[in-house]
Amino acid sequence: MICVALPGLAVSGEQGQLTGRGLEGFYREGRRLLSRCRLLVAGREPVPVQAHRTAADRARFVGTVRISSPPGPDPDVVVERTRQADGRERITLRNWSPRAVRLPVELFLGTDLADLGAIAAGAEGRDLPATVHDSGLRWSCRDGTSSVTADPPPADALASAGVLRWEFELPSGGSRTLELRVRQGGTGPVGAAGRAVNSPFAPAAARGDDPGVAALLRASVEDLRALLLRDPAHHNDLYLAAGAPWRCGLAPAEALAAARMTLPLGTRLAAGTLRVLARTQIAARGPGSGMIPGPRRDAGPYLPPGCTGTEATLLFPVLLAEARRWGLPEAETEELLPAAERCLAWLRNTAGDGPYLRDRHPGGPVRCETQAHAHRAALLGADLFDACGRPGGAGLRQWAEELRSAFRRDFWIDDPAGGRPATARISDGRRIPHLGSAAAHLLDTGLLGGGVHAPGLLDKAQTDQLARLLATPALDSGWGLRGLGVKERGYNPFGHRAGAVRVHETAVAVAGLAAAGYEKVASSLLRGVLAAAGAFGHRLPEMYAGEQRTEGSAPLPHPAACRPAATASAAGVLLVTTLVGIRPDAPAGTVALHPLRGAPLGEIGLTGLRVAGAAFAVRVGRLGLAMVEEAAEGLQLGV
Repeated sequence: MICVALPGLAVSGEQGQLTGRGLEGFYREGRRLLSRCRLLVAGREPVPVQAHRTAADRARFVGTVRISSPPGPDPDVVVERTRQADGRERITLRNWSPRAVRLPVELFLGTDLADLGAIAAGAEGRDLPATVHDSGLRWSCRDGTSSVTADPPPADALASAGVLRWEFELPSGGSRTLELRVRQGGTGPVGAAGRAVNSPFAPAAARGDDPGVAALLRASVEDLRALLLRDPAHHNDLYLAAGAPWRCGLAPAEALAAARMTLPLGTRLAAGTLRVLARTQIAARGPGSGMIPGPRRDAGPYLPPGCTGTEATLLFPVLLAEARRWGLPEAETEELLPAAERCLAWLRNTAGDGPYLRDRHPGGPVRCETQAHAHRAALLGADLFDACGRPGGAGLRQWAEELRSAFRRDFWIDDPAGGRPATARISDGRRIPHLGSAAAHLLDTGLLGGGVHAPGLLDKAQTDQLARLLATPALDSGWGLRGLGVKERGYNPFGHRAGAVRVHETAVAVAGLAAAGYEKVASSLLRGVLAAAGAFGHRLPEMYAGEQRTEGSAPLPHPAACRPAATASAAGVLLVTTLVGIRPDAPAGTVALHPLRGAPLGEIGLTGLRVAGAAFAVRVGRLGLAMVEEAAEGLQLGV
């Protein structure tokens, strides 16, 4: 059970006790401050009866203790523990026996102050010696210091054993509470960037016939807030960490993709993410000039690892262009335009005279997914340049047209079943035919002025065929799209890019299919992800096994998946808003609505969104008719 309020994190088993095994413990900025917190009441461990998260940053554990003599079947004392990611734990004991009781309470504490990465890699840390300090205990090593203080102070503290002791007198029906605070060095509890008063997200909510929609949106926004981080040098700039517990830092491509999917909640996160990454952009002259650096990422069994820096560099102008359509102020757009110009200059320089954007290493493949990102960046970048009076739009459109013509010729593989797009072309011109969910990016063309979607790399017949392929059982697991088709050699239902369902790519497919008019396929995929979300308590992991959905089955968790994850939580926002199909053009003062035809999930209403800097609410009835219920003054409903 993972509680998140970055930079704080609390990982617990369902028993409620922190035993120091595996990842269990309280963390701050990737350092485990407390690994053991074992509670004994009257010399006994409470028998666990319930454990659940009450919010993204906290969990509640309930146990019982029998102390009557002779023992009966009913518990005498109920123990409730509320654990928070910011380093606080509240323990409440309630006496439900018919007589007053004297309860000795003991807490066995310890830590190794280990690094999260080392723990995840299996390195076993040794408990450090404790000292008595300020109503609690303290641990120190060369990597830092942590302490636990208690209120009320313990009656006894034994540093050598790491034990704090109390003795409480509880009348029948009475209760006592003690609170622990875990601190790093001399700091107080963790100040989360995403607390409500500072959240960059509008208070979005959903209502309607399908309760799963409201639950998914609520959990997604809550988890997004929990993953927010501040730029340490520019505190007003917020961005999303990739996910917990494994990746609690900045991943440029995923931060941009998540910010893009959350534009219906406001543009502040997009602006902060763009500013943070603009400061990382390579300024030195050379082949990398203008690029946003990023790590390499596994690409499955048929391709070498890909560069996420390429993806981030291509996403930067796309996010800026679309954020402007959603209402990013002109002053912020102008501030970020030079960085977008450098990204697009890098694109043109790297592509050179050819139509394709190749991998940068010698002999690297031409990836289908990369061409989709590059084509979208060129078209939305050209639209942005024209709108802001900057030169270069015509050249970007011409290059995009050349790419489109070449792609339709070189990347389409004809076969008796109707054909398919190649995953990539290698240096000798051969095409890699294996199809997976990454093909969904071909449907994500981006939003131009007037709420119009940009043309895609595929023609109409090819798009029809891709929509049919995405609907087949080979790709649609019933829970979402597999990363690799089940009939492909190398398919593995748990494969990171070889068969597991990646929520981000399924959401991209749903939105792209809906925009292109393939509502039936989009609705089917959407229902599958909603069903999976229900099985995961509406906190979607970044991926889960691609095994086929059957009656009575549930999606299998992936052991390496982050949960929560920025792209998965943001995908929840994209999935829900796709139902109503909002297409804004704030500079033109218009917004268009294109809800899924037939209202596949019945009536739905969304409130607390933001368009053009103001609250926006929309409702779609059971007949599929959309109505704006709240909007910025002067915002006109477009066609």
